[in-house]
Amino acid sequence: MYLVILLYALFASVFTISKTGLQYAQPFFFVGTRMLCAGILMLAYQFFRARDQFTISKKDLFLFVGLGFFSIYLTNILEFWGLKYLTTFKTCFIYSLSPFVSALLSYLLFSEVMTGKKWLGLLIGFSGFIPILLTTTQEEELTGHFFILSWAEIAVIIAAISSVYGWILLKQLVADRGYSPMMANGVSMLIGGSFALIHSWGVESWSPAPYNEFFPFVECAILLIIVSNLICYNLYGFLLRKYSPTFMSFAGFTTPFFTALFGWFYLGETVSLPFFISAGIVLIGLFVFYLEELKKPIVVQTPEPSAELING
Repeated sequence: MYLVILLYALFASVFTISKTGLQYAQPFFFVGTRMLCAGILMLAYQFFRARDQFTISKKDLFLFVGLGFFSIYLTNILEFWGLKYLTTFKTCFIYSLSPFVSALLSYLLFSEVMTGKKWLGLLIGFSGFIPILLTTTQEEELTGHFFILSWAEIAVIIAAISSVYGWILLKQLVADRGYSPMMANGVSMLIGGSFALIHSWGVESWSPAPYNEFFPFVECAILLIIVSNLICYNLYGFLLRKYSPTFMSFAGFTTPFFTALFGWFYLGETVSLPFFISAGIVLIGLFVFYLEELKKPIVVQTPEPSAELING
C-alpha cells in the first residue's frame, strides 16, 4: 500500500517540478526538449531490448501522429502554459476531470453503457469543480476570461480532454495493433516534442535563448524524465499487476492533496477553502460513479500508462 501512496506523491511532485522549471524556461521549449529527450531514451531502450519489434507499419503512421499531437504536443503545451499562471494544485485538480471525460468519450465514441448511477456520479463530479474554478489568483487574471473561466483554466481543461483522447489512441496502438507501450510512447514523444519545439521557435523568444538559466532548467527537465517517464511508468505498471484499476483510480485522487502540500511547502502557494469543498464533492461523485465498477470482477490487465505518466 505504501507504494501506491509513493506513486501518487511522485505524480504530485511532477507539477511542482514543472512549475519550478517554468521559472527558468519558456513553456513550449520546456515541453519540446523534455519530450524529445524522453522519447530518444525510450526508443533506445526498445531498440536494444527488442530490435525485431522496432518497426512501424505505414498504415499506423496516422495513429502515431495523432498520438503525438494530442497526447504529447497539445496536452503538454496547454498544460504547461496554464500551469505558468495557475497554482500547481488547481492544475492537478482540473486533471481530475479525466475519469469523467473518459467515461463521456467512451459513451459517445464507443456506445459504452452508462447506468443511472454513473450519470449521477458524472453530474456530482462535474459540479464539484465549480467552487475551485470560481477562485482566481492575480497571475491567473493576467490571462483574461471567457465567461466565468480564465483562459489558463480553459487551457488545462482542454489539455485534460486531449490527454484522455490520447489514451484511446494509445490503446489502439498497443491493444489492437500490437505495439509495445514503450515503442508507442517513444515515437509519440519524438513527434509531439518536435511539434512543441517548432511552436516554440515561432512564438517564443530565442534571442539569445528560450531559457534564462540553463542549469536549473536542465535539472528540472532531467528530474521530470526520471520521476515521470522512468520511475512512475514502471511503478504504475507493477502496481496494476497487484491492484485493480478501480482501486488505482480511487487512490489517484490523493494526487491533488499531495500537490497542494508540495505547492504550499516548496512554492509558497495558499491552499484555499474552495479546494477542499471541490475535492469533497468530486470524491463523492467518483464514489457514486465507481459503485458500478466495484461490482465487476477484478481482471488482471496488461499495464497501460496513464496520462500523468506519459505527460507529467
